[in-house]
Parts: sequence; structure tokens; C-alpha cells
Amino acid sequence: MIRDSARQQALLAELRRFVLETCIPLEAQIDQTDVIPEPVVEQMRRLGLFGHSIPEAYGGAGLTTEELAQVNIEVSQAATVFRARFGGNTGIAAESLVADGTEAQRQRYLPQLASGKVTGCFALTEPEAGSDATALQTTARQDGDHYVLNGSKCFITNAPIADLFTVFARTDPGTPGAHGISAFLVERGTPGLSTSEPERKMGQHGSPVGDVYLKDCRVPASAIVGGKPNVGFKTAMKALNKQRINLAGLCVGPAIRLVDEMVRYAAQRRQFGQPIADYQLVQQMIADSNTELHAARALVLETARKRDAGEDVTMEASMCKLFASEMAGRVADRAVQVFGGSGYMARTVAERFYRDVRLFRLYEGTTQIHQLNIARRTLEARGAALEAAGAG
Repeated sequence: MIRDSARQQALLAELRRFVLETCIPLEAQIDQTDVIPEPVVEQMRRLGLFGHSIPEAYGGAGLTTEELAQVNIEVSQAATVFRARFGGNTGIAAESLVADGTEAQRQRYLPQLASGKVTGCFALTEPEAGSDATALQTTARQDGDHYVLNGSKCFITNAPIADLFTVFARTDPGTPGAHGISAFLVERGTPGLSTSEPERKMGQHGSPVGDVYLKDCRVPASAIVGGKPNVGFKTAMKALNKQRINLAGLCVGPAIRLVDEMVRYAAQRRQFGQPIADYQLVQQMIADSNTELHAARALVLETARKRDAGEDVTMEASMCKLFASEMAGRVADRAVQVFGGSGYMARTVAERFYRDVRLFRLYEGTTQIHQLNIARRTLEARGAALEAAGAG
């Protein structure tokens, strides 16, 4: 749902200037240094990027799902690390609070997240709990009006620089699976919480990823998101369903950029006396890429509109994430092919995006997990329809 078309177009134009004038010129530098310069982060704060999806009552912009999807498509046409720097605050790190937080929790944390004064992170994944998030082993033992957390988390975006951690832990060890899991808000500086140095990664340099360690980390019961124990997994799924639409939008932006780069390069590069753009097999790669990115964008925006209308889009969100992430990988691969040998050289646009988009098929649910989810829901819906028809 677009609430005010003129205002939305002005926002997108402002973001386009930020991408073209600030982000793209710094892509190569950040890929080498693995750090986004602080003046750029401060510019993100001034532009309000940290608070896009946080309600206006708490200092954010209160963007709808469709408005946010358009924003994600725009900002991800630069290296994906720029959006990753503020994306937690305006996405998965804040969504648990927006969806299920108590009013006191929202008042305390959302304004700080919206301003970018505080960086949040979503600490769910563990060494033995990746795709099977319900297998987490981090525990939270109740001790009076406090809980004592023990365990570790891995591959957590922004963990090395985060100020606020949404930590998922098992509060009822006797209950297996999704039940008995709670979400806790833990501030950096809490005794017993520590983080690793940033991991070295294939791509997305400039987006710090690391481990979170909890050793006898004592937090008050009021730190439980929503104030109710044992329902944290439902909170996680609410955040992830929206985030999968966000992430799908983030897959479309790089594809738009890569198609543009392919067209530019193919028009300039000459072989056998003519631009390679004149060759039909090169044209096929460009045509397939442009068609697929338009299909992904249409699916993302349609799903976003359905979510804004209050529909259950659990399956559609999985479809978005599955199709868009796979699409981005195919487009990046074709871009390297069009660029030829130069596309394989380090720190060219095609090579950098090829590395950066590879992660999209892994986090927020792997391709295979989403295929299973979509198949299961499709079969269940078909079975329910047949049962209803038989009953009628």
C-alpha cells in the first residue's frame, strides 16, 4: 500500500541520489577495507534510514510493507552492505519489538533504533540450529525475577557492533521444538554477554558478522519481548515473514544494477569487429536477466500489498525469498559471463556482486527450506480443498 504517491516518489529520489553520489563511489574502497566510513553512517542517520519501518509514534517513518519494498529495491542497487548497516534497525532487529514488544519496551528502544543511535541485531542462529531454528541450545534459567542465559549464537549480522541483542533462548527445557523458546532484549555491557571479532567472509565486506557468547548472563524478566515466556518462536516467525519480503526486494536491486552494467559493457566491448551486444547469445543473457528481475519485482510488490491488506502471506513470503534470491544468483552469474575475463577479476562490479548476492540463498531460510515450506503448504491447501469438496 502506497499512502502518498508524491511523498513516496520524493523519498525514492532522495535515496537514488544517496546511492549514486555517496554509496557507489565508495563500493571498491569498502570492499577492500571491510568498513563503512562513519561519515556515511552519520549521513544514513540524517536521512532517517534506520527508522523506515518503525512506527511514527516511536520516531520512525512507519513505512508500509510495499513502501519499504520499494525502498529496499532502490538502496540495494549499490553494494548490499550499505543497506545491511541500517537494515537490522529498520527490519529484523526492530520487528520483534514492533510486533510483540510491551509498550515500555517499545518506548525504551524503538526511538533509539529509529535514530540509529543504537544498532540492533537478531540473535537466533546457533552452531547446531540453523535451518532447524527450533533446535537451539541456548538456555534461559529462571532465578527469581531474573533469567540466566547460557549459550552461543553464530553468523549474526552486526553482532560485533550491536548495542541491543534480541536473543532467543529455551526457557522450558522440558518442551522440545518451537515451544518453550523466549525472546530476550539484552543490552551490550550486560555482564556475561560478549561478541567475537568480525568474521572474514566471501562477500558483503563492510557488513560485520560474528558470534554472540552468553555466559551466566543475568537479565530481568522484564527483558522478555512482550513479557510472556515460551512464545518467542512465534515472535521470530513474525519478524522473519516480513524480513523475507524485505530480503527479496534486496535481491531485485542488485539485478537491476547488473543488467545496467551488462548493457553498458556489452555496448562498449568489441569482438570480431562489432560490439558484443550485437551477438544473440549475449542478448539472450541480458533478456533473461531483465525478464526475471521484473518477475521478481512484481512478486515482491504484490506480496507486500497483500501483507498490507492484512492477508496471511507466509507462503508468498517464502516464494518471494526463494525466487528472488535464486534470480539474483543467476543474473550475477550471467553478468560475469558477459564481462568475460574481466568479470572474474577481483573487485570489478560483476565479481563483487557475484560474491555479495551468494549469501541471499542462505540466510533467512535456505533455498531448500523454502522449497519444502512452499510444497508443504501447497499440498496442505490442496488436501483441505479436496476435503471441503467431499464434505459438500
